[in-house]
Amino acid sequence: MAHDLAAPAAGRWHRARLLRRSPLALTAAVVLTLIVLASLVGPLFFAEAAQRQDLSHRLQPPFHGDGGLALLLGGDTLGRPMLLQMIVATRTSLIVAALSVGLSALVGSAIGLVSGYAGGWVDAALMRLSDIIHTLPSLLLALVILYVLSPSITNLIVVLALTRLPIYLRVARAQALEIRERVFVEASRALGARPWRIMATDIRPMVAPTVMTVAMLEVAHVILQAAGLSFLGVGLQRPDVDLGIMVASGREYLGQAWWVTLFPGLLVVTIALAANILSNWLRAVDDPAQSAAFVSPEAPRDEEASR
Repeated sequence: MAHDLAAPAAGRWHRARLLRRSPLALTAAVVLTLIVLASLVGPLFFAEAAQRQDLSHRLQPPFHGDGGLALLLGGDTLGRPMLLQMIVATRTSLIVAALSVGLSALVGSAIGLVSGYAGGWVDAALMRLSDIIHTLPSLLLALVILYVLSPSITNLIVVLALTRLPIYLRVARAQALEIRERVFVEASRALGARPWRIMATDIRPMVAPTVMTVAMLEVAHVILQAAGLSFLGVGLQRPDVDLGIMVASGREYLGQAWWVTLFPGLLVVTIALAANILSNWLRAVDDPAQSAAFVSPEAPRDEEASR
C-alpha cells in the first residue's frame, strides 16, 4: 500500500526535475500558473470594478496614465478598464474550458473503457455513435445547438463537451483493447472479478495518464473554440464576459482603438500556446521512446558523481 501511494509522488517529483531542465516547457508552466492565479484571485477583489462603465475613459489608449493601474491597458467602448475585464474574462474562459474538458474526458473515457473491454456489438454500437458525432463539424454542431438553446455558461459547457467526446472515447477504447489481454486482467477475471471492477481497478489507472495528457492538449482547443463561438455571437452574452466577447466587442473599432481587440486576442494566443507547449512536453515525457532525450543529458554528470 505504501509503495502504491509513493509511486505517483515519485512520478510527480521526477516530472518536476525534468521540467526544470526544459526551459520552454518551464516557461509555459510559469506563464500558465501566473495566468490561472491572477484569474482566480483577481475577480475576488475587483469583479464589480471590471464591469463599471465610465464614458470619460471610453476608448482610452493604453499606458496613458489616467485612471491608475486599472486602466493600464486602456478602456473599452464603454469606458470599462481593459486589464480588469481581461482578468475576469480569463477566469470565465478557463472555467468553461476546464469543465468542458473534464466532462468530456470523464464521460468519453468511461464509454471508451466499456467499448474496448466489452467488444462485440456493444463496441460496434458505441463506435458508430462516436463516428456520427465526429463526422459533424464541431463548430457547426455547436452553432446549431446554441442557436436553439439560450446562450449560457451551462449550455456552452455541455455543447463543447459533446463536440470533444469522441476524442477521449477513441483514446480510452484503443488502450482498453490492448490492456484487457494482459496477464493481470486475465488473473482478475479468473478470480471472479466482475467486469465493472476490472475496468475500474485494473484498466482505468493505466488509461488515466494518457487521457490526462490529451485533456491538457484539448484545453487550448476548447478555449479557442469557446472564444470563437462568443465572437460569432452564439456563445456567452453579457453580463457574462469571456475573452471571445472582448475580442468581438472591439472589431468595429480596430481603426481607432486597436487595443480593445488586440490585448484579449494576445491573451487567448498566449494561453493556447503555453497549454500546447506544456501538453506536448508531458506527452513526450510519458512516451518511453522520447523520454530518454530528457534523461540522457544527466547521465555523464551522474557517472562523474559516482566516481
